[in-house]
Amino acid sequence: MKSQTYTEAMARLETILLQLEEGNKSVDELSTLVKEAAELVKHCKAKLKSTETDIQAAFEGA
Repeated sequence: MKSQTYTEAMARLETILLQLEEGNKSVDELSTLVKEAAELVKHCKAKLKSTETDIQAAFEGA
């Protein structure tokens, strides 16, 4: 996965969700979309954790 911002990853997740809701995907397409979504969720969680750590460090140093 290329380096994405949190906003970009969330936008892609929303697009994937819309595609899944359409219900016209093959099993292979569904599998690919679900795997991509899982990676995006993992990426977003890591970004949030990193931000939380940065905020905590900023307040500890203040």
